[in-house]
Amino acid sequence: MISNSFSQEKSEKAFFAGGCFWCMESDFEKVNGVKSVVSGYCGGQGDNPTYQDYGKKGYIEAVEISYDSSLINYNQLLDIFWTKVDPTDSGGQFCDRGHEYITAIFYDSEKQKQIAENSKAELVKSGRLSAPVVTEILSLNRFYPAEDYHQGYYKKNPLRYKFYRFNCGRDRRLGELWKNDQKKLFLKNGKYEQKPLKEKLTALQYEVTQQNGTEPPFKNEYWDNKRQGIYVDIVSGEALFSSVDKYESGTGWPSFIRPLEAENIVEKVDRSLFRTRTEVRSRDGDSHLGHVFSDGPQPTGLRYCINSAALRFIPKEDLKQEGYGRYLVIFNQ
Repeated sequence: MISNSFSQEKSEKAFFAGGCFWCMESDFEKVNGVKSVVSGYCGGQGDNPTYQDYGKKGYIEAVEISYDSSLINYNQLLDIFWTKVDPTDSGGQFCDRGHEYITAIFYDSEKQKQIAENSKAELVKSGRLSAPVVTEILSLNRFYPAEDYHQGYYKKNPLRYKFYRFNCGRDRRLGELWKNDQKKLFLKNGKYEQKPLKEKLTALQYEVTQQNGTEPPFKNEYWDNKRQGIYVDIVSGEALFSSVDKYESGTGWPSFIRPLEAENIVEKVDRSLFRTRTEVRSRDGDSHLGHVFSDGPQPTGLRYCINSAALRFIPKEDLKQEGYGRYLVIFNQ
């Protein structure tokens, strides 16, 4: 049976398999316009598969994505899906091997099937990948939600999840596959559009995010912004920081004591300028954001020193219409 975890007038569903469903759930729950993600099993035979026997029954780990089609459409979800998996691997995904971890797109209508086939054909034609694309496009005959302890695993067990994801080599491999991809999905007025980076970004935004540049202090857009709202990656739209955690550091750049979404932040050692610093990048956009220092105020003692050019500010009153309504709660505490 197909689960009915979300139902609204503008709600539609997509079903993707991309290896470990914990990771797929984590990746897609952060996509604006996605309402919910359920981990489960697709593509096998027999009823009621469990984690103990789903592989023997021919099922594949998959996710059911409920999304608002007024904010993001099926084709755009597919664009995101490709960059979350290795579509050239026929034997599983990353450290997880076997049929139960292969990539697949499950369609539940002829329209979805056609869109998926066109998307795959475009990917192949683009030449963005050096090996053949082996992801299957399959008819959805049933989706079974996985056991409760699998749902939201990355939130319920963050340390174990991060340890698993890192050691599985997922993000490292995805970085190798997609690091040269020059087309990104951008959020504009709550909806996605796809453009080459240089068409979307200003010269300064491109220099900062793609070439590790630094904007001038005190002469940037947000260093003294005091409005309530959140700051998202100018490239990917992923939520990064909140005005709740912003403070005046005296440096001339926006400064924060912590990220809004820690999983959206990647830290790297930076040995440029003849000293060692900790660079801060966005996970999905892979944008250079700035650096983090240990001279910030309590309770974290950290100072995330961020370039305004890497950010887009979304005021509190616009969060819902822009697809970030889930963050309104932080301003009502």
